[in-house]
Amino acid sequence: MKRQHMRGLVMALMLTTALPAAAAHAQAAATSATKPWMNTRLSADQRADLIVAQMTQDEKLTLVFGYFGSNQDKPKFTPHAEARMGSAGYIPGIPRLGVPPQWETDAGVGVATQRESSDPYLERTSLPAGIATAATWNPELAFKGGAMIGSEARSSGFNVQLAGGVNLARDPRNGRNFEYGGEDPLLAGTMVGAQIRGIQSNHIISTIKHWALNGQETGRMTVSANIADAAARQSDFLAFEFAIEQSDPGSVMCAYNRINGIYACESDDLMNQVLKKDWAYKGYVMSDWGATHSTAKAANAGLDQESAYTFDKQPFFGTPLKAALADGSVPQARLDDMARRITRSMFAHGLFDHPVVKGPIDFAAHAKVTQADAEDAIVLLKNDGGLLPIVKAAKKIVVIGSHADVGVLSGGGSSQVFPIGGMAVKGLGPEGFPGPIVYHPSSPLKALRARNPGATFAYDDGTDPVAAARAAADADLVIVFAHQWAAESQDYSLTLADNQDALIDAVAAANPRTAVVLETGGPVLMPWLSKVGAVVEAWYAGTSGGEAIARVLTGEVNPSGRLPITFPASVDQLPRQTIDCDPAKPEAFCDVDYDIEGAAVGYKWFDQKGHQPLFAFGHGLSYSTFGYGDLKASQVGDTLTVSFTVSNTGKVAGKAVPQVYVGPKGGSGWEAPRRLAGFKKVDLAPGASAKVSVTVDPRLLATFDSKAKAWTIAAGPYEVSLGASSRDLGAKTEVTLAARTLPVSYDGK
Repeated sequence: MKRQHMRGLVMALMLTTALPAAAAHAQAAATSATKPWMNTRLSADQRADLIVAQMTQDEKLTLVFGYFGSNQDKPKFTPHAEARMGSAGYIPGIPRLGVPPQWETDAGVGVATQRESSDPYLERTSLPAGIATAATWNPELAFKGGAMIGSEARSSGFNVQLAGGVNLARDPRNGRNFEYGGEDPLLAGTMVGAQIRGIQSNHIISTIKHWALNGQETGRMTVSANIADAAARQSDFLAFEFAIEQSDPGSVMCAYNRINGIYACESDDLMNQVLKKDWAYKGYVMSDWGATHSTAKAANAGLDQESAYTFDKQPFFGTPLKAALADGSVPQARLDDMARRITRSMFAHGLFDHPVVKGPIDFAAHAKVTQADAEDAIVLLKNDGGLLPIVKAAKKIVVIGSHADVGVLSGGGSSQVFPIGGMAVKGLGPEGFPGPIVYHPSSPLKALRARNPGATFAYDDGTDPVAAARAAADADLVIVFAHQWAAESQDYSLTLADNQDALIDAVAAANPRTAVVLETGGPVLMPWLSKVGAVVEAWYAGTSGGEAIARVLTGEVNPSGRLPITFPASVDQLPRQTIDCDPAKPEAFCDVDYDIEGAAVGYKWFDQKGHQPLFAFGHGLSYSTFGYGDLKASQVGDTLTVSFTVSNTGKVAGKAVPQVYVGPKGGSGWEAPRRLAGFKKVDLAPGASAKVSVTVDPRLLATFDSKAKAWTIAAGPYEVSLGASSRDLGAKTEVTLAARTLPVSYDGK
């Protein structure tokens, strides 16, 4: 009887659980019958075709016209009630067809709040700066960081994240370099591509931006970046190409600047020819905020969506677009394509099938994700006499400057993530955009004290070099925190602000056992370098930056960051000693001649000219030492493979970043003697070795022929180099390559 009773209970339970499942299946079937585009068995292309075919003209126009997500004073604007207040943008949905709204949030380090918001700032987790993530040389970490901020975007009600900055660092003074992936197309494309994949793993869209050649903030709305096609294809375009291939971003954001005299968001060459034709990109192009300048010209050139129209001089994709369709200056097929591309990305990335719902955020877990990123990003630039890590015998440690007693600096502008718990220091920086200056409340001093209970710590704010030197004189160790705030809309000097060079000089003169920790968004000059014992580049380290810095300084974490950008010894080494355009005349048309360096960006320029940098691209020290050997290069069919062994020859565990560079023997025919062709981050115990193999993308062995629209590899001998940086290449071998032509559509597969 008991068995029969139990059997009956099981059958009843099966029936009750089957009923909702059956009902759900029936409901899905009914939806597929009335709204066939909701059939998940169909491809994104098929679904987009079906839904666009059912749209009215006004519904199509709804999809291509964006609104700001925050209050504005000039012009006066209040967002739609359905928008997320304080956000970057909003595009209404189409309820009749089940099209969800597009809720857009900045940016690449987390969920930002626009300062125009009248509501309290959203407090969210911030990754380290984009350039810091690039300095990890660790795509797995980049993916995890992207997945984390994408999760917070989704839980905050956003389904479009305006992330994925991949503009190459042509000028180290660019105020937005901190948002990007450095100066090399392979490194930047790989790292930013991994982050985009992470973001989109949350069933939301990520952009990639700013397409293209948005290389300076001075005159950013009007400057013309002038460059030959082949040089662009081998540098800035290639970074985008790699990232797009590796991540399939739902949208590409076109830039403010002009290219060869034509606005990026009106460039048929950029949007229609290169992006959509040559690369067969299936997503949509949205404008940057204020980057739309016309209706028919922009739409016909390939712009699919005008963002936040109040930033533009007119609502170009509003009533004017409807009129342009009526008079034929914009073909109906163009609007249909715009709507199709937008909905295709929405289908492909889950916006229909996984609607966003605001939910709880595990800030404690996310703090660990950003801390891991920050720790891997920190670069030990100099460490004479083993000054670091901090020894247990140190009894008096003096910490100086940069509000290290309360927090760590972040970069400014539209990407600003406001910290959990509020700003560590208030009232800093511009009252208007791109301010304020924000310090995350993660104190390096507090974290150092917790890890060194046997030492006495003193803090000096660093505003008076004489007083700071006096405080430092009898310390066992001095740690000077130096900072350089960078922000959107302005470029910066490579000289540290606020008299910090004099501060460091005075402190080092009083006590040579001085370590400098830099909180910057890129390179700075170091006239005091020879006088200090150690230099650490911590970048803008994010929500958990103080903990990360302390763990590296104490040796709890072995530094493993490597520079994604060359640190020049002086501005005289740069292609341009001064930044083109006049910051006092932001609306004046001006030009920057990128044909000076062409594709020789960063280390390639330094190699071409024979300049000795302050610190080379790829440089970074460790508390351990590494050896590289057994280098072999072989071409099987069309594939060049490079293999080698990396060994930890030191006494502590650490992460090596072996880098492979390739160049034609003799260096002729390329923009520089060599290019980064592969890399791998390898975690090794003391005495351990690992065999590593990397495959070289053939475009890194080729030059671009603009007339033939093809990549061409010249036959002949090539030198393959292996080492720890672009200037530390101890192992070399040679390989002979056959002549080869790759179509412009080549995508690495």
